[in-house]
Amino acid sequence: MIQKKLILLWIILLFMGCNPSTPVVEYSVIPEPQAIVYANGNLSLGHTPSIAFNHSLASEAVMLSHWLTEDFQMQPLLKEGGSKGAIVLALDKTLMPEQPEAYVLDVSRKRITIKAATSVGILHGIQTLRQLVREEEGKYLVQTGTITDSPYYSWRAFMLDEGRYFKGKVVVFDLLDEMARLKLNTFHWHLTNDQGWRIEIKKYPRLTEVGAYRDSSEIHHFHSNVYDGKPHGGFYTQEEIKEVVAYAAERGITVVPEISMPGHASAAIAAYPWLGASGKEIKVPGQFGVHYNVFHVADPKVMQFLEDVIDEVIALFPAPVFHIGGDEVKYDEWKASPVIKKYMKEQGLKTPAELQVFFTNKISHLLATKNRRMMGWNEITGQQLHEYQSDEDTQGEQKLNPEAIVHFWKGDPKLIKQTLEQGYNVVNSYHIFTYLDYSYKSIPLEKAYHFNPTPEGLTSQQQKQVLGLGCQMWGEFIPTVESMQEKVYPRIAAYAECGWTLPEKKDYNRFVNALYSFLPVWDKKGIIYGPVQEQ
Repeated sequence: MIQKKLILLWIILLFMGCNPSTPVVEYSVIPEPQAIVYANGNLSLGHTPSIAFNHSLASEAVMLSHWLTEDFQMQPLLKEGGSKGAIVLALDKTLMPEQPEAYVLDVSRKRITIKAATSVGILHGIQTLRQLVREEEGKYLVQTGTITDSPYYSWRAFMLDEGRYFKGKVVVFDLLDEMARLKLNTFHWHLTNDQGWRIEIKKYPRLTEVGAYRDSSEIHHFHSNVYDGKPHGGFYTQEEIKEVVAYAAERGITVVPEISMPGHASAAIAAYPWLGASGKEIKVPGQFGVHYNVFHVADPKVMQFLEDVIDEVIALFPAPVFHIGGDEVKYDEWKASPVIKKYMKEQGLKTPAELQVFFTNKISHLLATKNRRMMGWNEITGQQLHEYQSDEDTQGEQKLNPEAIVHFWKGDPKLIKQTLEQGYNVVNSYHIFTYLDYSYKSIPLEKAYHFNPTPEGLTSQQQKQVLGLGCQMWGEFIPTVESMQEKVYPRIAAYAECGWTLPEKKDYNRFVNALYSFLPVWDKKGIIYGPVQEQ
């Protein structure tokens, strides 16, 4: 009798599609979601899954269709206005409204539903779905279950430095695709430096006519004094900038421009010598490292130039944040200029560091009038960070505008705590953990993975002031796309998880296993990547 009941139960379960012997296929997702509840069984999507959505999610539905075609050669059917389909995209303003990037992805045996309060949340859910689909015997299957997910940090950035080597929009598009896959939400675009000015400014055409080109590039390493003898140059037209910004926005990514000031200004000064504190004519340098050339911040004409540049840049970038660099300013030209000395005395400024903070605050206030918030590397606080700065250069009483975002990259970690104690918001990009130009010996994958943007010993309020992290691909010695990719991948995936996943849920072994299933995606795209495990 008991045996007959068991057989009957088995038949009922089979009829319901819940075979108790079907093993659960655990999700392999990077970054690891915050909460997963598995169910029993699988959903078969078929080769022509329907995607139901309302009009406000038309762009996201098109992106999903594109990715399913690209990833799996499916031919999805779009059903605008429908609520029933193999995949349903739905906005729900009540769903974790305090977490604008949150989403819920539910896979039943009938359909997949992605819900979020915002379109960005929907996009994140779509990126997770791309990693859940598996192909078995010609079928596209998804393990049933529910994922409830949201990011730990609001600022999860990848920075590309093109001031050193120009890469072009196709390369940037590919990077944005992989950022989106990994749910990185900020593309920090370093567009100007000593060795090149990469953005068209219509009012000042020589910035790209002259400043975008150099006659040679230093090779091997910093201070090698060996050059390749090859001219290098290139820049983005304003129309191309708009294309990149739109491409990023479709993928839920904000593009934050960086225009370096008052240092790292040689390319601009080569174009317009009157911008420089020395007034000397120079050429765009091929030597990498820190240069002496800095803007003449006491000259009203130079300040007008910077405002003109800012106006053209913010017209292209809707991002609420504008990055001014502010790092590695050598004060020699300021200290040698009688005009600047006189200006400092008139303004009650005793040290070059005070002058930099004073200048930075002027730019910060200017940006505020244009509805932008200023961000800069942590030199903008006036702290001494470099061996070429003396105590006499950096002492002073000027205080940085409290609205500024301090991008921490260098110095004793105690400095980040001091900055937080002073009330500033911080993005943590401490170089010994996040600089992608460093070798895998210096920053192996595991070290990158274990980076914690929030220092220990902070109050709950100070923890909230840490907006997140950035990883930086500095461009001095990545002349080719392949040399860049090998340094970016796979470490970018580790930083993505540092920014998204709750610290207590991070597990390096689980991450590496997920990464091995991820690598075929990069292989298919022809992406070159470095070692997954420490060599």
